[in-house]
Amino acid sequence: MKNYFNIVMKIKLTNKYIESVISSTEFKFPKYSTQILNLAAQNSQATRPKVVGQLSELINKEFPGKTLKEWDAWYKKNNPETINIAADKIVKMIENFKEVVKKIDKKMIIKWVDDLVIAKSFRGLRFQEAILIKISEELKTTYKLAVPAEESRGIDGYIGKKPVSIKPITYKTKHLSEKIDAEIIYYDKKKDGITIEFDFD
Repeated sequence: MKNYFNIVMKIKLTNKYIESVISSTEFKFPKYSTQILNLAAQNSQATRPKVVGQLSELINKEFPGKTLKEWDAWYKKNNPETINIAADKIVKMIENFKEVVKKIDKKMIIKWVDDLVIAKSFRGLRFQEAILIKISEELKTTYKLAVPAEESRGIDGYIGKKPVSIKPITYKTKHLSEKIDAEIIYYDKKKDGITIEFDFD
């Protein structure tokens, strides 16, 4: 006799679903308001650990309860001023936003879009050339970018006559079977620029 109850199921819980079932408030935020508040929180650093605490550590290691209601009571008892402190930081940033919004006109928007589409996109996609230039300067030699046929072999350019391949720093930890007949230059992109690492003569 067949067992009709032997069923394997795969269920995905979206972030939206999880938020809907454990949300602590019924407040309906106006459209776009949460995006503005998120941006203000980021810029003011209002919800960073130094202000609100390392929440993952608090919830997983210090908080003795289990429910959202218990967490609400426990956190506010142990941090009675924190929510207001964070909110005050966001209020100040929102005031800054209000002032700057008055200065944003069509002329400024055109300049911003132009910079994004033209300059920033080009710099973001062609930073490899900047890496080659910097290394060639350090080694007091020449450089050149690879042609498409060379790119298909994993070569991104040349330092002097030496072929090089430019890879993100995370490439080091990957166990890939590909063979690249070139020296590897590793880069790590940060908010303030790119750090590069290479080891060849």
